[in-house]
Amino acid sequence: MADQVITGSVTIEQGVICDIAEGDHVPAGALDCTGDLVIPGLVELHTDNVERHIEPRPEVDWPHLPALIAHDAELASTGITTVFDALRVGSIHSGKARYSDYARKLADELLAARAAGFFKISHFLHLRAEICSETLLEELAAFAPEDRVGIVSLMDHTPGQRQFRDLTALKTYVGKKRGLNDAEFDAHVANLLDLQARYGAKHETGAVTEAVRLGAVLASHDDTTATHVGTSAGNGVGFAEFPTTVEAAAACRTHGIAVMMGAPNLIRGGSHSGNVAAEELAKADLLDIVSSDYVPSALLLSAFRLADIWNDLPRAIATVTTNPAKAVRLHDRGALKTGLRGDVLRVRKIGQTPLLRGVWSQGNRVA
Repeated sequence: MADQVITGSVTIEQGVICDIAEGDHVPAGALDCTGDLVIPGLVELHTDNVERHIEPRPEVDWPHLPALIAHDAELASTGITTVFDALRVGSIHSGKARYSDYARKLADELLAARAAGFFKISHFLHLRAEICSETLLEELAAFAPEDRVGIVSLMDHTPGQRQFRDLTALKTYVGKKRGLNDAEFDAHVANLLDLQARYGAKHETGAVTEAVRLGAVLASHDDTTATHVGTSAGNGVGFAEFPTTVEAAAACRTHGIAVMMGAPNLIRGGSHSGNVAAEELAKADLLDIVSSDYVPSALLLSAFRLADIWNDLPRAIATVTTNPAKAVRLHDRGALKTGLRGDVLRVRKIGQTPLLRGVWSQGNRVA
């Protein structure tokens, strides 16, 4: 529950929780969970997982419908019952790193698959707006309010600041991902710096306007300084994805902006980019939401890791259920309450590891 753990039963009818009763009586016809935990379905706000399925190797374009179905099934198998699929908007057509404007086409395919009933769980769109790119505003203009765009996040991956203040870390990341030699990496950095100078300010303003038009929640990404957070607050940001310093996270708290960190950061004990550790923010009471980021199975695991850090299981579960649902204005899910969606997980803790033993989406078992 929101603030306690009870022994009881949950009844779901027509996809909605209609009753929660306390006590150890097992109603006739009920599934006896034999002491396992029953928690709300997980709400995932930022995952790159769909991109991993459509491009399992560099330059390999996997058939999209099978990729989307596999992505959906994988998330269901990890306890995620609501997902905001992150798609990059803002293409770069010059320089070594090139990105195609694939988001509109893939969104059409995803929404068609959803309408056809091919998915096990609930899908929304998260547009990752790369403000230092050449085609951002044109790509955003192709989306409409009916496209279920729930989040627009402001991304600025220009080298030397935010996520990649450390150019050595960037060189390692890009080198392994795209195979750049030293000269190509230098040209890549120079090109991105030029794109920021030409497009950064204009595209940030335009992306904020587009988020309002789409009815989406605005998110910041990789805020590093109090000044960054002040700008985010002025833009109307609802939550901050992966602030890179304690300073930025503390400033988010001052401005009433929810702080989201990555589950892999929490599980690994630190950021792969050398930024602030999620555990440090948790211990400083500066962590509100967790995202699986690039490891879907890490989301459930991270909640139980936080429960150990805080010695508070309900608070920890809220970071992957109630809090993300609230951040994106989904008031019909994220908690075990009558009248909300019947998105429910059955979990048993084995040592320090949560074992997922059942997943229900709107009362239908999906894993």
